[in-house]
Amino acid sequence: MYDWPDVYAHNDAIWDFVRAQLADQGIPAPVKLDRGLRYSQPWRQPDLLLAQTCGFPFATELRGQVQLVATPCYSAPGCEGTNYSSMIIASRASGITSLEDLGGATASVNSEHSQSGHWALREALALTPGGALPKRAVLSGGHLESLTLLANGDADVAAIDAVCWALALRYEPSAVAKVRVIAQSPMAPGLPLITSLATPVSTLEALREALQAVIAAPHLAGAREALFLTAIEVLPETAYERILDLKRLADAMPFPALGA
Repeated sequence: MYDWPDVYAHNDAIWDFVRAQLADQGIPAPVKLDRGLRYSQPWRQPDLLLAQTCGFPFATELRGQVQLVATPCYSAPGCEGTNYSSMIIASRASGITSLEDLGGATASVNSEHSQSGHWALREALALTPGGALPKRAVLSGGHLESLTLLANGDADVAAIDAVCWALALRYEPSAVAKVRVIAQSPMAPGLPLITSLATPVSTLEALREALQAVIAAPHLAGAREALFLTAIEVLPETAYERILDLKRLADAMPFPALGA
């Protein structure tokens, strides 16, 4: 989910290591990461070995249809252990400096089913006395796309995943210079790694061991730093019920229909 072109090489290095770890146990794995599919397409495929999903679809759609492998921990500001948040950003040109200023604003939402780019904004508003609802919401298709809309003056406010925001600070300075952080969303469980229901228990355990080895491998220190990756933890599926609790909070506040 954090596979920006700027960090392709680092994700590839980690995958090469994981694949080698699996091979040592006689478990075949794809030679390369598949970047040809839309991010959600592999989630329900019966031959899925490993993918990352957002916590919202995991909590609302995927539980019982996939196996939870592990949850990465990140060092980006706004992350704590296996939890993360979103930065609520506003276009500097809009003059918006707080959630109380959003009346009449256009919100950019990366996906209807995104915890970090949709529900996080709604949850932050629900927890802000005096928070004003945007007048309009548009679908951007991604966090970087939302940032671009704000930087170009085509939208006013968006919620950006904390890790994506940290990546943007590194790789998109010109766009970042045109926005400001006005709030931070509540914490939610981070983006889980998943595998198919058909994956054998022995392979699931091998995946977990390989991912733990990623954290310990000295030669991957640069890749981990580039991806803000600090640890891998195995959470119970019930940890993601926190997202359902937050959704119920957000549902109590109306929000504009999402449009193109």
